[in-house]
Amino acid sequence: MERQDLEKSVMEQVLLAAIKEQRSSRRWRIFFRLIWIVIIGCIFYEVFAKTDTLTSSKPSVGVVSLKGTINSEERTYEVVSTGLEDALKDKSTVAVIIRANSPGGSPVYSDMLYNEILRLRKEYPKKPIHVVVEEVCASGCYYIASAANKIYASKASIVGSIGVIYTGFGLTGLMQKIGVDSRLLIAGKNKAMGYPFVAENKDQTVLQQQMLDEVHKQFIDAVKSGRGHKLNTSNPDLFSGRYWVGEDALKLGLIDGYSTVDKLAREEYNTSNLVDFTPKQDPVDKIVKKLGMGLVDSANQAVNYGGFGSFK
Repeated sequence: MERQDLEKSVMEQVLLAAIKEQRSSRRWRIFFRLIWIVIIGCIFYEVFAKTDTLTSSKPSVGVVSLKGTINSEERTYEVVSTGLEDALKDKSTVAVIIRANSPGGSPVYSDMLYNEILRLRKEYPKKPIHVVVEEVCASGCYYIASAANKIYASKASIVGSIGVIYTGFGLTGLMQKIGVDSRLLIAGKNKAMGYPFVAENKDQTVLQQQMLDEVHKQFIDAVKSGRGHKLNTSNPDLFSGRYWVGEDALKLGLIDGYSTVDKLAREEYNTSNLVDFTPKQDPVDKIVKKLGMGLVDSANQAVNYGGFGSFK
């Protein structure tokens, strides 16, 4: 009798374990199915949302956001250029507004976007590209904006800052105090130009200043070309690197008037139909990062390679 009870108990335990394992396996299957449903749903939403936008027959004003620091990490050039092209290709779009809120950034990407806007204006001459400044459009952002047909802002917006900056530091004094030597080896006498662990070299400082001046000249030429006769060049501080509030910017010809995105669309194009063409982050990428699988990308973004100068 005891043996039968023991066998019965063992069988019950085995069956219970099997049931638990089956339930656990079922839960995981349901979980992964839900994940895939969410991913597929996001993809379909993005595809059909864009399709609806592109097939809309109602006259609309396209909007593309230019925000944050202009650099490769934020994919500024890719985002803005793609958004502009998509908006201009759309048959229902009558004009495009760049919603700007940026302190500036890379001279290279600023120049690339400046030239891209000029190219698109030639390709789509009947569809104006305007810039509406929200809080700030300074330095590299203003470089880009000067390529637009018109620039608008509010009276309190920060505009301008037509200049270039190089930031660095020197640690040689501190190193001497704590007894640390720099054992730097280079091939090419100017390879360590700007390196913080060696004493400043006056000849190299002159070279750096020359390069800054050249980039500054490119900036000034771009603004003059873009804004033309609108600029009040009699003000000696116009290209000094200082920034201006919207009210002063209007007097200097840096902007064409005061407006917002909604107001401009209503008053200039008689429509309140605004369509945002700013490319969104890939939905699958969003989900992957939320699940903790974006570590490599985060590590890459944490590395600061630096650069020669920036529009700030």
